[in-house]
Amino acid sequence: MAQSTRSPQVVTRLVDGSICAYDLTADAGGVLSPVLICRPSVGDDVVGHAVTADLQRAYYTTLNAVVCVTADGTEVWRSEFRPRSDQLFGHRPSCVLSLDGHVVWVYRPDAMAGRNRPDQWVALEARTGAVIAQADLDTVGHGGQHLLHQAGDQVFLDVGEGQDGSVIYRASVAEGRMDLIRYPWSDRCLMDLAPDGRQFMTVAHDQADVALHTYPDGEVTFALSVDAFGHDPDEICVEWSGGYLDQDTVVVTLAGETEDEQEWFRHYRVEVTSGQVQGEFDAHAGDPYDIQPLGDGSWLTAGPSGHPIRWTDTPRPRPRRLGP
Repeated sequence: MAQSTRSPQVVTRLVDGSICAYDLTADAGGVLSPVLICRPSVGDDVVGHAVTADLQRAYYTTLNAVVCVTADGTEVWRSEFRPRSDQLFGHRPSCVLSLDGHVVWVYRPDAMAGRNRPDQWVALEARTGAVIAQADLDTVGHGGQHLLHQAGDQVFLDVGEGQDGSVIYRASVAEGRMDLIRYPWSDRCLMDLAPDGRQFMTVAHDQADVALHTYPDGEVTFALSVDAFGHDPDEICVEWSGGYLDQDTVVVTLAGETEDEQEWFRHYRVEVTSGQVQGEFDAHAGDPYDIQPLGDGSWLTAGPSGHPIRWTDTPRPRPRRLGP
């Protein structure tokens, strides 16, 4: 059955301590102006954040809680992580709001937080903060990235374990139970999901290659190592960055150093159906990670003010350059 293509409607950034939301349906380009600026509760240092599509509520994680506030900053509910951690570094809880706005998914790196228990993935009722479902994870993670499957209720979680690798999970909730699946790798980092939900993109933890996988089984469609881009794999690496520019194109990031030890990076377009490298891509990015493809032909970078800049570009074939 054909699945609908869907790009995000609202994205959030943390700017000067406030959760800022930006409406992407306005089809604006250039520096985006926030349609919502929400202050967290007094004393809270925000780590992860999300906002409802109607801009009426914001959700955020701190090192020790997940919190819901209204648009004017009034606290609605707070779910504490017990026991309270005295570790200030090495653990960053994250959250995401489901597409229907009913569930807040929270990753808790409890092992690194020193709570003497496994990492937790928790689904909370967005209106009240009540626990819908909860699962122990077999990871000792520092942080986790959530990605929403754009055509259904599936949520992906990539847990970063530092030098020990990265683990990718997929889950949904039904009748108070979490249906949890772990993909059979500990050496691949999840980058992005295809706009139609039929693929996802990963980068090897050792940064040797990029791969596209079929959804949901994770079978590799193709993988490209560094030499496919005309570079020496002993000198250059694939960065943990990039994603689906649109349904037919992914952006891949490579980085290295010149002979004078000057760091450099480049973004490349790759055709999804063939795996062909189409050429370099000027993302106007300040660093290798300063790019968020939106799946509709546009992407975001960070502006000097902290607010994102939205870019669009028409692909133009360019000869591949060999070396820095």
